[in-house]
Amino acid sequence: MKGDGHPYNLTWRALIMARSWKARPGGGNAYDLRELAGAFGDLGTLIPFLVGYITLSKMDPVGVLVSFGLCKICAGLYFKTPVPIQPMKAIGTAAISHAGTLPVGAIWAAGLFSGIFWLLMGLTGGVSWIAKITSRPVVLGLIMGLGLGFIREGVKMMGADPLLAISAGVLTFILLSHERIPAMLVLLGVGALVAIVAEPTLLSELGRLSWHFRVPTFTLTQLSHNELITGVFVLGLPQVALTLGNAIIATVEENNAVFPSRPITVKAVAIDHGIMNVVGSSLAGVPMCHGAGGMAAHVRFGARTGGALVILGSVMLVLGLFFADSIATLFKLFPPALLGVILMFGGLELVGGVQANLPRKEDRYVMFLTAGVSTWNMGVGYLVGLLLGYAFQWGWLKA
Repeated sequence: MKGDGHPYNLTWRALIMARSWKARPGGGNAYDLRELAGAFGDLGTLIPFLVGYITLSKMDPVGVLVSFGLCKICAGLYFKTPVPIQPMKAIGTAAISHAGTLPVGAIWAAGLFSGIFWLLMGLTGGVSWIAKITSRPVVLGLIMGLGLGFIREGVKMMGADPLLAISAGVLTFILLSHERIPAMLVLLGVGALVAIVAEPTLLSELGRLSWHFRVPTFTLTQLSHNELITGVFVLGLPQVALTLGNAIIATVEENNAVFPSRPITVKAVAIDHGIMNVVGSSLAGVPMCHGAGGMAAHVRFGARTGGALVILGSVMLVLGLFFADSIATLFKLFPPALLGVILMFGGLELVGGVQANLPRKEDRYVMFLTAGVSTWNMGVGYLVGLLLGYAFQWGWLKA
């Protein structure tokens, strides 16, 4: 991406992170209370998709949870920053909204296609070339649009219980202003208490939880020709532009702005997308990606290293291997309104970190148009911003 060395690439958050990195020579992972709290910062996007995949699309929770757990642990150990792993949004939305008509095999096929595609894009250098032609205003617009989208979706979810949402929102602001108390852990405790009070039988359901060891099934030999076609053309291809804009370009920008001492590259992230989706789909998992919004949420609630991902990945791995049959009960401990609050704060962190300092009016046009369109569709927002930017650069248009 152009302008990576410009001073304003280091946002105010990078200065805040510097202290914690100094305490860990070499930028190693930490496993403390702060990382534990930050580990759950991404639940606002993770839980709703997991619920949809498991309860509506009828996917086996073992494969879904185990693949997420393994990939989160590996990403945390490799990148050593809180690079999140989330469900792919376009594929997930289409699959869940058409549950019952789209076969589970098509979801696996979409993940397999995504894995092979991004593996090739990373290894051939194609994604690096795309990143080079992507101007900074487009990248900033993607980040801004993603953050605004998170805020909008979070507010919608908060409408499920306005009283809880307002109370949790105020509490979160207070706790984040006094970092000695991990805000996320308090929020999770409040959410569990509210859920139990609202549904008293939940306590007895939790008391009846039992563990059963299960392992994922190997899926690649089970795919039919029709499932492959549906997975590639109905689910996989529409996801490509969104993954490029949010999961790769915006995530790299966010990571390198917040953690300049631990930079990552679009090539490494693309290859990582490839590996985790080939492996995840083989284990009956769902298509996965990174995301700038998830990183902002992890950071907002305390994560400073990849230790947060290792912690969350370990929790999901244990749940998948031993408690998959009880996961629906455990999901009830997360009220939708509370997840909305978490999602909203992740969006605020993302938007609040954008420091554009763009002197040219044309660049500001590109950034804001990209942001506006990206609140509707991240892939379209990227393409519109890219085209407008080059139209200005070549003199075809004027602001």
